[in-house]
Amino acid sequence: MTQHIVVIGAGMASGRMLEHLFDAGADVHVTLFGAEPRGNYNRIMLSPVLSGEKTFEEIVTHDSDWYAAHGVTTRFGEHITAVDPVAKTVATGQGPLSYDKLVIATGSDPFIIPVPGKDLPGVMAYRDLDDVERMKSYAAKPGAKAVVIGGGLLGLEAAAGLKAQGMDVTVIHLAGHLMERQLDPAAGYLLKRELELRGIKVLLEANTAELRGTDHVEAVLLKDGRVIEADMVCMAVGIRPATALGTACGIACERGIIVDDQMRTVDPDILAIGECVQHQGQIFGLVAPLYDQAKVAAKTLMGEEAAFTPPMVSTKLKVTGVDLFSAGDFADGDDREEIVFRDAARGVYKRLILAQDRIIGIVMYGDTADGPWFLQKLKDGEDISEGRDTLIFGQNYAGGAPLDPMAAVAALPDEAEICGCNGVSKAIILAAIAGGAGSLAEVTAKTKASTSCGSCAGLTAQVVALGLGDDFVIPAEAGMCGCTDHSHEDVRRLIVADGMKSIPEVMQKLHWTSSGGCAKCRPALNYYLLCAWPEEYADHAQSRFINERVHANIQKDGTYSVVPRMWGGITTPDELRAIANAADKYNVPTVKVTGGQRIDLLGVKKEDLPSMWADLNAAGMVSGHAYAKGLRTVKTCVGTDHCRFGTQDSTGLGIKIEKALWGAWSPHKFKLAVSGCPRNCAEATCKDFGVVCVAEGYQLHVGGAAGMEVKATQLMCTVATEEEAIEYCAAFYQLYREGARYLDRPWKWIDRVGLDHIIEKVVEDADSRTALAARFFHSQKYFQTDPWAERAGGKDAHEFTPLADLTQVAAE
Repeated sequence: MTQHIVVIGAGMASGRMLEHLFDAGADVHVTLFGAEPRGNYNRIMLSPVLSGEKTFEEIVTHDSDWYAAHGVTTRFGEHITAVDPVAKTVATGQGPLSYDKLVIATGSDPFIIPVPGKDLPGVMAYRDLDDVERMKSYAAKPGAKAVVIGGGLLGLEAAAGLKAQGMDVTVIHLAGHLMERQLDPAAGYLLKRELELRGIKVLLEANTAELRGTDHVEAVLLKDGRVIEADMVCMAVGIRPATALGTACGIACERGIIVDDQMRTVDPDILAIGECVQHQGQIFGLVAPLYDQAKVAAKTLMGEEAAFTPPMVSTKLKVTGVDLFSAGDFADGDDREEIVFRDAARGVYKRLILAQDRIIGIVMYGDTADGPWFLQKLKDGEDISEGRDTLIFGQNYAGGAPLDPMAAVAALPDEAEICGCNGVSKAIILAAIAGGAGSLAEVTAKTKASTSCGSCAGLTAQVVALGLGDDFVIPAEAGMCGCTDHSHEDVRRLIVADGMKSIPEVMQKLHWTSSGGCAKCRPALNYYLLCAWPEEYADHAQSRFINERVHANIQKDGTYSVVPRMWGGITTPDELRAIANAADKYNVPTVKVTGGQRIDLLGVKKEDLPSMWADLNAAGMVSGHAYAKGLRTVKTCVGTDHCRFGTQDSTGLGIKIEKALWGAWSPHKFKLAVSGCPRNCAEATCKDFGVVCVAEGYQLHVGGAAGMEVKATQLMCTVATEEEAIEYCAAFYQLYREGARYLDRPWKWIDRVGLDHIIEKVVEDADSRTALAARFFHSQKYFQTDPWAERAGGKDAHEFTPLADLTQVAAE
């Protein structure tokens, strides 16, 4: 007889439980209630949605088709107001609904600090998609300031996401170092330093006294008297199990809804799972134990034996470019000792806490590859005395000699945990392969390994490669978008090989599923065609991002930013007068000097753009391309002209390079700098291409970044003359233009192809370098036209209306 199961809560725990039920072929009908007006999504990936790295659609785990395929009746956005355990009914907006079994999965409620002003508009938590959307609405306001109260996992992820959206962010944390529950002070310091390098202000030992404002939050007052301005405040100081429904229906609750090993409450027909439960005095906030609860609950509902045992879990922070790993107990104690590895220059810190020759705590920052290996030793209670001398160096040096990476994977015991979120061991992966899974995709689909936070993807692939042996095939690059299975590399190769010279031709010959493409593939195809056929391909303006279509940077309030080019950061009184006149004539509210040594006119109305461009053109100024996926600026110091430390004419060389390269389109923005001496005042060693002048010539650096990802450059070579510096720069730029995926910065491309490849093509092979530079300068004959002059000239000046599917702003 079909069993009717009512589930209250459409989160990750209940979603995983339903998967287990349906995979097992359970004879059930499920009615699923959710407080949100949507189904299950991967909530641990909300941070990438907030930062803009992912869309909500990419983190949906169960869509309407999935629910329909399994016969689930969904009632999203509907709250259950009461449960009657005697009548076995739940009270809904449409009347009572009976159940055979009830599963409460109501999750948790955010803790809001009880300070004055906590109820002001603009004060919010960070728990679901609605919170994310509210935060992004504040981030859309020019110059908006955000204060995040709480320096734990959620707080720091929120801070990083808001910073990525362009907000001025301050983190306020009560403790003496960040993430004090997961990190020791040394690792907390490294994390604080990294966040501050990204422009996030961090205040430690800061106690909130009051939130100030009239009809909206305006500031945070600390108990020491400091006042932090705020347009929004995100409270991320903890969660509390949502027990209200359980308490109302008479189920035993303490901190959470009390459950036994089978996830049953005191009423055997009512189960509870997720963040709302309390098991043996413990409550849970990480996904791994919630998934274990889901598996046990499914077995209980099917009448099978199973028992929940809380797993040992590790902690990771979902902030791009920040690697940390923590597990176990790392508090100080008289019975404990520790092994510490610290490399301050690389930002690497590892600490193992030992008791009686066994690992009891792990803290790692900067290099976390061996985290799962250490965690397994902790779980096993393994005696590490024999290999203690090399233990801190990780699995590859176990026993004193480096192992081949695959040999290290082979040495992992079968019970070694590969995916902590989903509780997937090495044995489970190998069993999936033995059961017929013949590819990485099939293994991950069957086991769920690496499908949650994704941090174990590399290790999962290694185990699959071990299990499949010669049958393992390196996965092809993911398709450019949902319109095609072809990778970026395939498309670029085929465009040249088949002589395709228009977007419709590419889409037709390569069997695009959407005849018009989408906002992801159309800008990429437009660039690839432009790069391959500079003489013959006609740039398709409507396949560009909005910034590039209107030749100005769109701002949060819908106005635009105009940046005239200043060659090498040099200007003249006449140019400054022209800028001042334009600012007055068009009522520009903000005139700002940029980090690239230019002047930005902010707040220009769309209808004023053509006229302003015409005025600036008349004064001899051209577009600074501050909106472009292309050459932005060449920053310089004064060099030998004025500085007593200058070794070469950095300003003159910067101007020459900028005039040689300006107007070029590329996969992403491209920034340069020329410093007149190793003191590096122009900050050349964090640019895409940097020149540092030295006594013997010019050091050429590549692959730096100073945005969300902070990367120091790598030295490519040293040349003797300005002419060589320009040629090598043009060759490097063309190699990047021809080889990188659209929207990849140079450092990402270099990480993929390797610096050795760059050096071989640009430095060691003179013929290759000459050919690359020649192709670049040939293409420049078609690129070095001023788009402002073209637009202000007439016929295209009115074409400003963006297509509905291309309204996204170029990422900065």
